[in-house]
Amino acid sequence: MNSIVLFDGECNFCSASVQFIIKRDFNKRFYFASLQSDIGRKLLKEHNAPEHLDSFVLIDSGGIFLQSTAALRVCKHLKGVYKLLYSFIIIPKPIRNLVYQLIAKNRYKWFGKVDSCMIPTPEVKERFLS
Repeated sequence: MNSIVLFDGECNFCSASVQFIIKRDFNKRFYFASLQSDIGRKLLKEHNAPEHLDSFVLIDSGGIFLQSTAALRVCKHLKGVYKLLYSFIIIPKPIRNLVYQLIAKNRYKWFGKVDSCMIPTPEVKERFLS
């Protein structure tokens, strides 16, 4: 089953994370859309996600996952040592999400913000939903 990653298209760190996933997702399991896009907003509504969400989101056969759980579930399917990061799922979600929220809260300050979503290269454009 293919999975969908929703990300903050204005965040440099988030866009870099998408590029990171693409480079390690040899099975092309993940497709992408920004949270700001029409399809992103539609998917969030279809899955009854909280309003005004600016979190990393994973939608797959198991449902909708947010924050650290979403990130770790993505890691589980990447090639190489990155799949070992999934072992952090044993840490209680409130603790994992505190770390996630610290990074999320400071992501624009630490990594910058752009005025528009990233434009995918022709090689990966098919993996972006529109």
